[in-house]
Amino acid sequence: MTKGSFLYYDEMDSPIGPLTLLATEKGLCRIDHGSLRDVESRQTTWARKYFLHIEYVHAPAQFKQLKQQLDEYFSNKRDRFEVQLDLYGTPFQQKVWKALADIPFGETRSYKDIALAIQAPKAVRAIGGAVNKNPLSIILPCHRVIGSNGALVGYAGGLERKEHLLDLEHRKAVSS
Repeated sequence: MTKGSFLYYDEMDSPIGPLTLLATEKGLCRIDHGSLRDVESRQTTWARKYFLHIEYVHAPAQFKQLKQQLDEYFSNKRDRFEVQLDLYGTPFQQKVWKALADIPFGETRSYKDIALAIQAPKAVRAIGGAVNKNPLSIILPCHRVIGSNGALVGYAGGLERKEHLLDLEHRKAVSS
């Protein structure tokens, strides 16, 4: 647990609704679906797990590059992100989140595929739990994880948002 920290935040509008961005001095640590008012209690609960003391600082300038990249993503002009991350989670969760980052743009993988990729073939349920705790929706593309039968399942932002993101990526992949 880190002794104390500033957590920098900003909000942005997107085609899938408002997003709240959160970073430490080391890098981006969370993207939540919803306005700050909607997600503040969830972010505070998360922060209390990792920091003894937190102070929120509204810092729009810190997120200028990320917001530009997200706008480019939503406009089909970007298929990967270049942003410094500061991830907080168990070693297992971080391994799963890295596997999410390895899913190519415009493609999907099942939870079982992720389990095989991290060499934990019997951990499909645990994979689901780690994907559910993904703090960086869109950047670590958990929307690209689907059920083994091809069904859209589980997405913290809701299945409509997941479907929108997959459609956006599919349209760009097909037109490229």
